[in-house]
Amino acid sequence: MSKTSIEWTSHVWNPIVGCSIVPPGCTNCYAMKTAARNEAMGISRYDGTTRVVNGNALWTGKLVQAPEATLLQPLKRKKPTTYFVNSMSDLFHEDCPDAWIDRVFAVMALCPQHTFQVLTKRARRMRDYCVRTSRHTINGHIWSMLGTPEGSKINHGGDWQVNWPLPNVWLGVSAERQQEADERIPLLLQTPAAVRFISGEPLLGPIDLTAIPWAMRGFVPDRKTVRERYNVLTGSDRREHLHEDGTWSHRRADGTGSHSVWSTNCGPRLDWVIVGGESGPRARPMHVDWDRSLRDQCQAAGVPFFFKQWGEWAPSTPEQAKGNPRSGWQAIKAYPHVARADELYPEAGAAFVERVGKARAGRLLDDVEHNAMPERRP
Repeated sequence: MSKTSIEWTSHVWNPIVGCSIVPPGCTNCYAMKTAARNEAMGISRYDGTTRVVNGNALWTGKLVQAPEATLLQPLKRKKPTTYFVNSMSDLFHEDCPDAWIDRVFAVMALCPQHTFQVLTKRARRMRDYCVRTSRHTINGHIWSMLGTPEGSKINHGGDWQVNWPLPNVWLGVSAERQQEADERIPLLLQTPAAVRFISGEPLLGPIDLTAIPWAMRGFVPDRKTVRERYNVLTGSDRREHLHEDGTWSHRRADGTGSHSVWSTNCGPRLDWVIVGGESGPRARPMHVDWDRSLRDQCQAAGVPFFFKQWGEWAPSTPEQAKGNPRSGWQAIKAYPHVARADELYPEAGAAFVERVGKARAGRLLDDVEHNAMPERRP
């Protein structure tokens, strides 16, 4: 457990270390390099978690459970603290036993004064675990811990019963592009959680959070002619119908109307959106309009928006970069997966970026620092 420079949290807690790559967001994962460095320094719990391929540290897939002292560290801190859980792993990795996850949740339940932020790329595993697990499972592990030499010192105040989902645990998924957002966010919304959030870091493409694929409640469509779109910031959905000319339009559930009609019965929604660019020697640049769009979507829905950093690259112009031949200036297209002959011209939405380093790039978006966070739930 240690303080961290991650802007949206205060401490990291690593009850498990080790992971494996889930592209594309993991390509330049900082944790792989940190794990390899820790292993080289002789920190035994990192042994075998990485290997070197073409001079680069890569995860091997080996997971290591922390010793009891590390697992119980949050219990010894009385001051309310925000923890990022498993910065050196993924709590819901496919090879992580349920029993390990149970113990982590038991510790979080025993620390209601703290806030725990859990971020995963394994949205389905997280959904399945949280739907299957109950407070009785966590209670059992709590009482088991209370019987250990460390746990016996916990002042639990008699009978211990937890609420589920835990009110001090925030659950989130990484969403680097629209593809990952479409795949992971619906699973997140099906997950019992006090607070749900996404992290668009590194942000590798534009994301529209107002039109995530989602099956409308109680409606099973013919997917060749009907599709559903869900605004995960407001909890509203709509139905789109395919016309003979190949275009889609929006109609009410009764078939009338030709414009976008959103349901008034709000469903599950996101509570927080984090956005950030990539840092490091192989960092990929981020288009300024991707950030602006997510900021504007959040502001329109009243959802807290946190802009973490530009990363290695910052917005620029050809004139700004001309005086610095080593700047690594380049143009970046607005829609990376759409092939257009004019895609790198400003008229096609391309933006200019310059490699200036994380410190100089800073974290101002249109001269504003965005630090909004959800309120802690009682």
